[in-house]
Amino acid sequence: MPSVTRRHFLAGSALALGALPHVSRAAEAPTRGGVLRISVDQGAAVIHPLLARVNPEYLVTELLYSNLTRLKPDMTVEPDLALSWQPSAAGLSEWIFKLRPNVSFHDGSPLTADDVVATFKAILDPKTASPARTNVGPIKDVTAVDASTVKFTLSVAFADFPVALAYTNARIIPAKVIAGDLGGLATKANGSGPFKLVSYEPDRKIVVERNPAYYDPARPLLDRVEILVYPDRTAEASALISGDIDLMLSTTPGEYDRLGKASGVKALRVPSGQFLNVNMGCDQKPFNDVRVRQALALTIDRDAMAGFVAGGYGTPGNDTPLSPAYRFYKDDQLKKPDIAKAKQLLAEAGYPSGIEVTMVASDKPETRTQLGVAIREMAAPAGFRINVQTMPHATYLDQVWKKGNFYVGFYNMQPTADAIFKLLYTSDAAWNETRWNNPRFDEIVNAARGETDDANRAALYARAQTMMNAEVPSVIPVFFDILAAQRGYVEGYKLHPRGSVFRLDLVSLGAGAPKRA
Repeated sequence: MPSVTRRHFLAGSALALGALPHVSRAAEAPTRGGVLRISVDQGAAVIHPLLARVNPEYLVTELLYSNLTRLKPDMTVEPDLALSWQPSAAGLSEWIFKLRPNVSFHDGSPLTADDVVATFKAILDPKTASPARTNVGPIKDVTAVDASTVKFTLSVAFADFPVALAYTNARIIPAKVIAGDLGGLATKANGSGPFKLVSYEPDRKIVVERNPAYYDPARPLLDRVEILVYPDRTAEASALISGDIDLMLSTTPGEYDRLGKASGVKALRVPSGQFLNVNMGCDQKPFNDVRVRQALALTIDRDAMAGFVAGGYGTPGNDTPLSPAYRFYKDDQLKKPDIAKAKQLLAEAGYPSGIEVTMVASDKPETRTQLGVAIREMAAPAGFRINVQTMPHATYLDQVWKKGNFYVGFYNMQPTADAIFKLLYTSDAAWNETRWNNPRFDEIVNAARGETDDANRAALYARAQTMMNAEVPSVIPVFFDILAAQRGYVEGYKLHPRGSVFRLDLVSLGAGAPKRA
């Protein structure tokens, strides 16, 4: 059996034998109870598990809901609602998942295969507009074999399918909610996750409490989690230093240095594939001319970007979304600034006197504007006159995201190369911001999905990266390490390179934690 197939099969088979996520029962077992306070830098505008878009929303939906599989910090998967999985006799185009028994939703109703089927049919319905639609794999059909068994039929073989089902927008919801008020999940919750919703004030405070009926009686360890919104980064860091909060979901390089020196605070860091990109509408002037995109890419000092925008906590990017943290990353020679060549390309594209464009940047995170300003200055000698327009994040999401012609995006690392390509860059991508729509690129990515030989798969992904590097649908000049911070008494929290996975059901409060009612 080829290596990829064998790895996935053995993962599912081993998990079926009981290798489940668990909390150690050793002598020094984690303490149960307590209230954890987490700070975030923006509100969770929606808590609809199929429609979440930003990290605070992913955090809340992860607390309240469960997936079939769950992503570990090493980017492999473990069981969540699915006890085991394996491809059928038909091969990697058909997968059988066995569900965990005796699982219930927060309203007490049992979770069955019918709920899984209804969830994925809702995800695949274009009217739902879920980002998971193209990120859960090439699902052709999903059926309930019996109350505890689900069969997925795929349009093509897909080796990463169990990993894809851990996607942030593939949380399982009740079939009756889907048939009734699916939109109501924007502000209400009925999941099977480790916590239940207590209160929801999206711009101020969200509170969840332990789900006593959670499938693993050993988890979660905490009684309650309070998520507090701090739009001001300095105030947020001060709240952690003073002990008003226990865990910062993320922080900036400047505040990271400050927090690392504070008494009682532990700074957290992990390399990642999180990145900022400059999206260019490849279907509109001036960026429908590849020479304009190539010219912009040749103005950027990528080493300087890693130092200035990432504060030294990151690595240079080379205009593909795969960082060295990814499997199948291709280590090409890093582009260097070439102002003369950039001027020549602009002139050949019909702009001998340069070009004026407006770049939009959301104010969250603030590194978007920093990147925009840096590119403005670096590109000016080549003839780019870039106006950087910063706007509130909510306005950006409503008016610019997926609509604009030239703007700064921000994305977390995905678990696989396929996932990031299918999220952003294929013609059928859930968030096809660049409208690059390159049929050859699509063919390569689709071929890699069903390839089970690692060497062949690596070769396909190398070709995809080479194509992006040459045609520059978006400029990707820097990847960020993920930075966060916590009080020293917070135990069991491990920063996840994915950036949008948190696993707070494994977190506890140790000695010195404040007692909160």
